[in-house]
Amino acid sequence: MAKIKQKESAKNTDSAGFKSLLKRASTEMLILLVLRHRPMYTYEMMNTLERLSDGYLAFNTLYIAIYRLRELLYIKETERVLSDDNRVRVYFSITAEGRAYLENLIDEYKRFSEVMDIIMNVESGDCGA
Repeated sequence: MAKIKQKESAKNTDSAGFKSLLKRASTEMLILLVLRHRPMYTYEMMNTLERLSDGYLAFNTLYIAIYRLRELLYIKETERVLSDDNRVRVYFSITAEGRAYLENLIDEYKRFSEVMDIIMNVESGDCGA
């Protein structure tokens, strides 16, 4: 008889997995937000997001999201620069399509956040059944 894999305990209070899911879900929006200000290379984007979030959001890679955004034509490679340490830095900038996509993401994020706030602030007796 096959063993049934038990689900993780409901008493687990570690929210790291939830934070990771939220970060992954918002990565594209965050990339587009920083590129809205000026072209950047990947490592610079990671450092900017970490600095702006006061260390709360740290990324060890953004490449998958960058490749996806580039395939969708929301960002484009603008230049390649050889750094002082002989590394090639590939700069990306947001496109007009990317700006429109970002505005849609921001609108959806705001609406989702508003709804979550409403639900979280409902008194337990008002939930209905």
